[in-house]
Amino acid sequence: MGIDVLGVQFDNITLTEAVEAGSACAAEGFHYVVTPNPELVNLARADAHYRALLNGAAMILPDGVGILYASRLLGRPLRQRVPGIDFASGLLSALERDGRRLFLLGAKPGIAEQAAANLQREHPALILCGTQHGYFTSDAPVVRAIRASRADVVFVCLGAPRQELWMAEHGPDTGAHLMVGLGGALDVFAGAVRRAPVSWQRMGLEWLYRLLSQPSRLGRAAKLPLFLVSAVGARIKGE
Repeated sequence: MGIDVLGVQFDNITLTEAVEAGSACAAEGFHYVVTPNPELVNLARADAHYRALLNGAAMILPDGVGILYASRLLGRPLRQRVPGIDFASGLLSALERDGRRLFLLGAKPGIAEQAAANLQREHPALILCGTQHGYFTSDAPVVRAIRASRADVVFVCLGAPRQELWMAEHGPDTGAHLMVGLGGALDVFAGAVRRAPVSWQRMGLEWLYRLLSQPSRLGRAAKLPLFLVSAVGARIKGE
């Protein structure tokens, strides 16, 4: 049973444990992993179908520091923040070790290819079996391409809620064992977007670094206090 944060059942898990579990998922069956931040939890609160998709994932990782704050305010603290990109980075080493095949899906044209080139340099033994940008209008050719690539794992970076909907609906038909919804991770892997310095990450200020780097995110960041107020209200109501 996960830790309920405003209707989303987060796994109370460390990064190391998440990578181990993800590596096991990559071996058989079909599984998808989601990495919600406060914005996605708010979306799930307003959309029962989307909430069910999140809660139906094999793992629900607490990506945003706001999720940790909310869990503490609710009186059921999560052990650790598990950013999606850190989970993906840890999984890369496991895939390289186990000989699993990775497909990159999403972002603007050219980004997935550059991400693949960068990842290949960092992980020479990693089997990168295909890429596809996120600006496609027909799902069937993408499903066929992933199936033809014989991918074990797909990093799905289509943005929310599209990526979660896509994984749940089309994932089983691709033949992949594990899909991970990772938002803008391919932009980071490609070097198109810089991640916050480690010191900022450790202080839980990655959101502030992103805001300073991308002022257009101000409207989204302004919703975090309201999210935390919702958590306080839920605790008062005993939810």
